Amino acid sequence: MNVLGFIDLMRTIYGRKLPDIERIQSKGLLAIKIAQHYALRIDFLDERVCRHLARLYRHNLTLPAERIDELLARSVAPGWRERVRDVERTPLASASVGQVHRARLAGGGPVVVKVIKRDFKAAFLKDIASLRRMLRAAIWVYPKLRKVFDPTGILDHIEEYTLNELDLRNEIEGQRILRGIRDENAGRYDLERLRFHRLHEDLSGENVLVSEFVEGETFDDLLERGALPYERMLQLFDLHGFYVFGAGVFHGDIHPGNIMLEPDGRICLVDTSAISAIGTRVKNGLFRFFVALSAYDFDDCARRLNEMARKPIAGAGYERFRERFLVLYRDFAGKSVSDVSLTKKMMDTIKLGVHSGMEFERGMFSIIKSLMYLDGMVLRCKPAAVLMEDMRPFIGRLAALIEGPLAETQGPRWLGSGAGVAQSNGERSKG
Repeated sequence: MNVLGFIDLMRTIYGRKLPDIERIQSKGLLAIKIAQHYALRIDFLDERVCRHLARLYRHNLTLPAERIDELLARSVAPGWRERVRDVERTPLASASVGQVHRARLAGGGPVVVKVIKRDFKAAFLKDIASLRRMLRAAIWVYPKLRKVFDPTGILDHIEEYTLNELDLRNEIEGQRILRGIRDENAGRYDLERLRFHRLHEDLSGENVLVSEFVEGETFDDLLERGALPYERMLQLFDLHGFYVFGAGVFHGDIHPGNIMLEPDGRICLVDTSAISAIGTRVKNGLFRFFVALSAYDFDDCARRLNEMARKPIAGAGYERFRERFLVLYRDFAGKSVSDVSLTKKMMDTIKLGVHSGMEFERGMFSIIKSLMYLDGMVLRCKPAAVLMEDMRPFIGRLAALIEGPLAETQGPRWLGSGAGVAQSNGERSKG
């Protein structure tokens, strides 16, 4: 992607008409990933545009049927076809890098086969390098851009999770991490509603993943039909909150297409290739910020945000920040998600802190991204919800847990020795 291509993409996203989804897809994988990122940016774009761009999470171009046979022939080991039968040529779903097909094992059990659609890596890395050079030039002209918006950090994040998506073995490793956290903490916190589907490692590789067929529907499909109970949304908040604030390690791409509701009411997390991790300062500090926010104690919120900063502020500078913070949140108490967006409030909060002199760890973006997804789901599910008040029971349970030894003993150690699972600190684990 050159400068002209990037400018044209921005015009497409920010134009007076709704963005042309097919035109964005024609620009390549990086353009799709950037547009998917903008689907979360309710702080920048009109909600209608964000919801339209969110179609890129579920409506992507599919391969011709004959290409599936060609890809499988190139990607699977000898004998694979004898063990995996009746691969349907029409996909169940198609995303930016892969698509999913129903099949069955030789013994008769239903499975799904996920395939990488083509070799994206070389073109993607070339586009990333070109855009990174352009962003460096922009930051040189306007240095504050790095602190307020951190475009290179966002680009690094897009690069990390996309490269992990392109190697399906990372999905296996990511599930191992999340499953391990759940199993070890089963007696500490109620995680019974969370399930992980079986992945057939012996039938999978870099470009092909065979997994159990999960009965049920994605949150995205349920939201599209207006059929997702709000109580299930709150259960997701509870489970994801445990991973974020209890363990400090969590699903890094928790958009509604990656969450399935099974017929028995359990929640199944899929596409676990991107795992994010945050440090103890941010994890505990941001949780205490939300404890105060759920109680509408805005003085304490301001104090907690400052404590969370890698470089806090003091004296007259803090007092000026505090006064502006109270103005920012004067319309928050008791308001629904349709009245006041939590995502936009959090982005404005971080900007206010940065402009006031605070500096934060780069791991913040992975949490903000989760909030964008979750906030957007609530807006689609129950726009009249007063989310912070509805979350108080879960926040109370987490508070009892986080103030104990779990907050100090768990964290990035869970990442183990994976094959390259994404981390929010910009590093990649080595296998």
